[in-house]
Amino acid sequence: MKYSDLWKSQKWKQLRRNLFRLQKRVYKAVQAGDLRKARSLQKLILKSRSAQLLAIRQVTQLNQGKRTAGVDGKASLTYKERFEVLKILGSSAENWMHQGLREIPIPKKDGQKLPQE
Repeated sequence: MKYSDLWKSQKWKQLRRNLFRLQKRVYKAVQAGDLRKARSLQKLILKSRSAQLLAIRQVTQLNQGKRTAGVDGKASLTYKERFEVLKILGSSAENWMHQGLREIPIPKKDGQKLPQE
């Protein structure tokens, strides 16, 4: 089966439902004051395949800036590359730490750069 067929055959509605169900559980735990449970549910969301697939889809397909190159210089990902990202997310979810924000100036047509200094 081709990667494009595999990507398109995902049950996106079901994945959204799964993620929303987990998010509701976090909300209820916070409302009940059970912060330990809320934190463990947040970790569960990070490891959730539903959340990972939806995040990749959001960034590579749905976002307005989907064709804007990221810090790695890639403008858009193929179907195969999307599954490679999923594999990386799945393997490094245990001890993953974000790298922090970096502001990279984006050149505009009129010569200015965003964000402006």
